Amino acid sequence: QVQLVESGGGLVQPGESLKLSCATSRSIAAITGMGWYRQTPGNQREWVASIVIGGATAYADSVKGRFAISRDNAGDRMYLQMNSLKPEDTAVYYCKGVFRNREYWGQGTQVTVSS
Repeated sequence: QVQLVESGGGLVQPGESLKLSCATSRSIAAITGMGWYRQTPGNQREWVASIVIGGATAYADSVKGRFAISRDNAGDRMYLQMNSLKPEDTAVYYCKGVFRNREYWGQGTQVTVSS
């Protein structure tokens, strides 16, 4: 089993930055398919960014150029650096990982972008 715990959310103004962290209960090197997702009330959870063990990354068009995903392969954390935040980035952000062919999700952290 794997536990994932997100942190770093909060309330910021448009144009500001936040860095989310996802702590894992196992060495992150053992966890594949890691990524960040977000969800707003009444909508489906949407993919934001992914990173593989080798470091290759992918981003949704809506965040490309503003967000950066990273992972500490020597430790137990994944990150999402979010810059130039917009009100439409407001959502609950979740981290996801795959361990032994099973998906695991964190409980989510709220990000609110508002003036």
